[in-house]
Amino acid sequence: MTDAATIMVVDDDRAFCAALAGALRRRGMVTVIAHDHDEALSEADAWRPQRAVVDLRMPGRSGLELVASLREKLPDIQVVVLTGFGSIATAVEAIKLGAVHYLTKPADVEDVLAAFERTEPVLVEAPLATRATPLDELEWEHLQAVLTDCRGNISEAARRLGMHRRSLQRKLARGRPSHEGSSGGPTAAPPTASAAVPGPSAAPGGGS
Repeated sequence: MTDAATIMVVDDDRAFCAALAGALRRRGMVTVIAHDHDEALSEADAWRPQRAVVDLRMPGRSGLELVASLREKLPDIQVVVLTGFGSIATAVEAIKLGAVHYLTKPADVEDVLAAFERTEPVLVEAPLATRATPLDELEWEHLQAVLTDCRGNISEAARRLGMHRRSLQRKLARGRPSHEGSSGGPTAAPPTASAAVPGPSAAPGGGS
């Protein structure tokens, strides 16, 4: 049996999955690939990986559900969640479910390996008290919260929000609104406070 760490990469984007797995193998890791929730659990049974990189949004059951399932099956596994739609809501949820860190795509192999080595709590910036949150930012957070409640199911989230699925997809594709450099408030100033989201105490070194 090899002493190299075993890491599982779970993403429905097969090209990305293969590229990340190849980069990890070149760094001496035993790498297993899966493309959905059920396949990942089957591979976890067979390989008992120490680490996993999990995409948040996949067909069927979401990456957040997979984080919970993997942690139940392998309590000591370290999980890093990847997503193309970064948000405070999903970051906090991933950490609560047992992920050690949360990365927004695009993320390369160095980002992933660094995330696994983190020992400090994940920090989520709190809004500045001196500036009202713009409406489009509030809408973005609301969309992400509903999407998290729906475990990444866009059709169900659109139904709850009372909008067409394609309209929700367009809003998500635009990404988080940016107001850097706007004249409405001191957005260039450093944050005055941060909220620490503690990692799971059972996970070594310690989240779609």
